[in-house]
Amino acid sequence: RPPRPPPPGAPTARVLFLTDLHWDRRYAAGSDPDCPDPLCCRSPALPGPGGAGFWGEYGKCDLPLRTIAALLAGLPRAGPFAAAYWTGDIPAHDVWQQRREDQLLALRTVSALLRRHLGALPVFPAVGNHETTPVNAFPPPYVRGNQSAAWLYDAMAEAWRDWLPPAALRTLRAAGFYTAAVWPGLRLVSLNMNFCSQANFWLLINSTDPAGQLQWLVGVLEAAERDGEKVHIIGHIPPAHCMRSWSWNYYRIVNRFEGTIAAQFFGHTHVDEFEMFYDEETLTRPVSVAFVAPSVTTYINLNPGYRVYEVDGAYPGSSHAVLDHETFILNLTEANALGAEPRWQRLYGAREAYAMAGAFPADWDLLIRRFQDDERLFQRFWYHFHKGHPPREPCLEACKAALLCALRTARSADPELCRPLRPTRPFRHIQELWRQRRLC
Repeated sequence: RPPRPPPPGAPTARVLFLTDLHWDRRYAAGSDPDCPDPLCCRSPALPGPGGAGFWGEYGKCDLPLRTIAALLAGLPRAGPFAAAYWTGDIPAHDVWQQRREDQLLALRTVSALLRRHLGALPVFPAVGNHETTPVNAFPPPYVRGNQSAAWLYDAMAEAWRDWLPPAALRTLRAAGFYTAAVWPGLRLVSLNMNFCSQANFWLLINSTDPAGQLQWLVGVLEAAERDGEKVHIIGHIPPAHCMRSWSWNYYRIVNRFEGTIAAQFFGHTHVDEFEMFYDEETLTRPVSVAFVAPSVTTYINLNPGYRVYEVDGAYPGSSHAVLDHETFILNLTEANALGAEPRWQRLYGAREAYAMAGAFPADWDLLIRRFQDDERLFQRFWYHFHKGHPPREPCLEACKAALLCALRTARSADPELCRPLRPTRPFRHIQELWRQRRLC
């Protein structure tokens, strides 16, 4: 039974969504934004005018802490919020320089900043791939001693203890995932998507379910189904970016519990997109959407941004599904002008921008089909995809085919999901284009 629009006058709730903050401690206004290193805009500053802007810069650059603080300080204008979901990637992209002490400083500093600005708002975090060092290295829980990730999970449990209940903190300490109640009738599951990551070399040992997380997820969803709860799933890496065995098993779980999983929320790619789930029997009936929100950081060549989801609220019979979403950005060209102050502005609302009747899975599936024939609508999506700062090169036939295929594909390396799209292209060519745009 597909979700239905809420009855007139039913309460709704706004959920703040933050992802990929990437705080750079060495960010320096006036420094070189076009350096030869993997990360730029870092001290020392260049002599004379020009260089990186005060609030951030387009290019291979992350953010100073003041920009993240300005975002948080301006949130009351976009609120009020019922909860906040925060899906990781706290440190900068200077991965070749990072030590455990650097990662822990970033975790504690940014967590304290959120706590100071968000006050009593419930915050539900997830683990990003940049939280550890070496980057992406998340050993399974059975790895003990100095090679284990206990140093990171213990620090997270300490930094987030005011936000999460004791049972959630226990599984967080064990393997970086947890479940907790958001409000009556709605349960949250925070997954450690590093156990599906194609960049996590520990998964060469076992990539199927290395931490028993999928088996645990099935148990949580079974209990929620039995108790009449709906579930929101959050995580860092979107399912289509996972290793094939994990991704296909996760896809099957979403199919089995389509009546229980009300929404899915991810980050990691830094751009504004989504991934569709269809019934496994025919691959035609849309059953779920994984929303992939844009990053707070500018890396690479983007405006800073964040997302607010409007969801069906807390009342008997609520679907707790996403009803709409809004994206907010900081226009760096305006913010870095002489004498200007940072002004976070609403870039767009999804249903308004795309003339959607609703925001349920069938509506997003229909939108992909409309993109095929309505070039103006697709180019509007391309503009939003880059948070209002698209590249100079337009997204033409090959680019469009690859992007529409990505939107339709929440199951890793599955050419069947893209066969209905026009124009058809060999799946290996589409995968090559995907690899070119993966940034993080």
